[in-house]
Amino acid sequence: MNIQPLFNFISMPGGGEWMVLSIVALMLFGAKKLPELARGLGKAMAEFKTAQREFQDEIRRAEYAVREEPRKLPMTGSSAPRSEDTASRSDA
Repeated sequence: MNIQPLFNFISMPGGGEWMVLSIVALMLFGAKKLPELARGLGKAMAEFKTAQREFQDEIRRAEYAVREEPRKLPMTGSSAPRSEDTASRSDA
């Protein structure tokens, strides 16, 4: 069974549909409220984009910190002096 024809009605509105939507919005909200609504929508979108950028920057910083963390650890091995060795040398 092909389900594509079932969802053909869900798509982006065309030119005529946008005109009908605009007329309905104009009748519902009035000519004075539409610019205020558009400004509010624009501010909300700008705030969302800012929050999205900050979130992505935080993720990038965390990834960088995880990648750089092993390089910052002190070297462990036989070449590093042990506390027992330095204590015995100062007693001699």
